[in-house]
Amino acid sequence: MMITGINILMYHQVGRFEPMRLHRASFCDVGRFSAQMAMLKYLRFNILDIDTASACLRGELAIPPRAVVLTFDDAYVNFLEYALPVLRRYGFPAVVYAIAGKLGGVADWYLSDGMKTPPLMDEAQLRELLRHDIAVGAHGLTHRGLAGLPQDILKQEILHSRTILEQKIGAPVRHFCYPYGSHDLPAMRAVRDAGFVSAVTCERGLADMQSDPLALPRKAISFGDDLAGFAWKLFLKNKPKHPLLRLDGAVSKKSA
Repeated sequence: MMITGINILMYHQVGRFEPMRLHRASFCDVGRFSAQMAMLKYLRFNILDIDTASACLRGELAIPPRAVVLTFDDAYVNFLEYALPVLRRYGFPAVVYAIAGKLGGVADWYLSDGMKTPPLMDEAQLRELLRHDIAVGAHGLTHRGLAGLPQDILKQEILHSRTILEQKIGAPVRHFCYPYGSHDLPAMRAVRDAGFVSAVTCERGLADMQSDPLALPRKAISFGDDLAGFAWKLFLKNKPKHPLLRLDGAVSKKSA
């Protein structure tokens, strides 16, 4: 089946986990992750870095066949132990979205559900990623939802997150990820005004040239996804449930 866009895959934690009831889309068993990456390699998917993918979606480069971007939200420390060795094995690039105000801290948003709070990477660990073809993007300042926030708070959460991360890692930070996928047109404008060239959401679908670069859909890879489920998301789960936002006011239409 011909894929005419880019599959942007959303991961969070990769490792070894006990079965859980909540937040299943935030966990991926390392064995399944390894099998998924092996499948991408075997089927000759083109794994793009986020800069190349952004250029393709802006029409500056042709979208290659079977294009995929690998994204990892929150910058969990377990990425270094479990995901990074697999990515290096296959030579795959990726982007990790870090929370500027929580570097070296913990994912305290799990506390409300009585779950453990996994550690997050510090600035030295993020700098180490850059040596392995892993880009660092921004995931806000405090990991709060952005839809409906006033302009001064949006600026703090978005622009300040970029400024802090660039100072900490000594490299440009050009790509943004909306915490919880929470975004609206004012948030998108604030992302644009902060100088980001792309931003990803939690809307599920295939990113293509109809997608606004600042509201790109992704496909969440969940704890329960075996290879059949993974393949289904790659090849068939292309149409989002809701129209995607665009700053130009157009409706982004997708084909199934």
